[in-house]
Amino acid sequence: MRLALNPLSPMVEQAETAREFTAAFNFVCRTRWDANEKNGARLHHLTYRETKDECPDVVSDLLIQARVKATEALRSAFDRHKKGRKTRRPQATACPPRYNLHTATLKWGASGVRLSTTAGRMTIPFVLPEHDAKDAGGRTLTADLIHRKRKWYLQVAVELPDPPAPTGNGPAVGVDLGLRRPAVTSGTRFFGRRQWRGIQARYLRLRRSLQRKGTRSAQRHLRRLTGKVNRFRCDCDHVLSRRSTDSVDDGTVIVVENLTHIRARAKQRGRQSRRRPHTWSYAQLRGLLEYKAQEVGCVVVGIGPRHTSQRYCRCGYTARNHRRSQRDFTCRSCGFRLHADPNGARNIARKHLAGVGTSDPGGPPSTGLTSADWGGQAVGFRRR
Repeated sequence: MRLALNPLSPMVEQAETAREFTAAFNFVCRTRWDANEKNGARLHHLTYRETKDECPDVVSDLLIQARVKATEALRSAFDRHKKGRKTRRPQATACPPRYNLHTATLKWGASGVRLSTTAGRMTIPFVLPEHDAKDAGGRTLTADLIHRKRKWYLQVAVELPDPPAPTGNGPAVGVDLGLRRPAVTSGTRFFGRRQWRGIQARYLRLRRSLQRKGTRSAQRHLRRLTGKVNRFRCDCDHVLSRRSTDSVDDGTVIVVENLTHIRARAKQRGRQSRRRPHTWSYAQLRGLLEYKAQEVGCVVVGIGPRHTSQRYCRCGYTARNHRRSQRDFTCRSCGFRLHADPNGARNIARKHLAGVGTSDPGGPPSTGLTSADWGGQAVGFRRR
């Protein structure tokens, strides 16, 4: 949850703490980058004394958290380099300080938090959002101090009780996620709105127009527009994940495609087509889907996307020229026609059933499919 700190509280100490924390983070990354060192314990022994001399006003536990963040960044950068991807030394302009139980104490009843700063321990009031009130009072794990648009926020991770374990034996519904149709189920139910794509295109045209104009008023408008597209996309993903989980019963297995590095692997022609993969937020949507599915007793698993859009779900015939258009899928073997999105979702569910050794429920007609026709084994989610 994100807590908004009182704007009347002392902000000079918060800004100085964030600056010193960022300096410690960059010092660890700069010192150990050339040595190709990513082990946290060795980094601690090699850099602690030096970072303490560089940032004497920062308490030791905050310096340790800066080293932990640097270790995470270095490990990620080394893994990218090992896979042959372009990477460079991690360097932050504003690294949010990370607090734990030793450096931060939250008082939910008094709406205040006691933080360690460069000027000592300080009590700062905060405002708890209404939608996070149900999670207040849980055990606090970590908290990041974030500065955004001249306001200070405390991003708090709270430990919550585990939901009931999923059974995995509920009904089966396939859902295809895409750009033209945000979500289409195997029962021909449509989630999301078509105008979402037009809204994103309008934001893009507005940003380009303001950047070409370049006046002071245009720059102020661009600053107000910062993050608006990302917040809109996040809201759309929340809507899709919530409606998708609400449409299934307890114990359902939700199957998604593993689309890691989809932006690098996508081969599109034309400027607009090449830009579209960069507007997808598949990882964010899958993360939202996983925790919301866990709340209702479901489980999310992933499968490989190979041939899910080229195979006909009824007869199993696979070819590249099945689709005559974006939506029209016509089997070249049996001649059956149906919408391409439900066909892809059903293929994902069948692929999961084959992987776990469950017998195929058989090929239902290409139209009029219901959850009962599938025998209640899995749910397929597909994102092009």
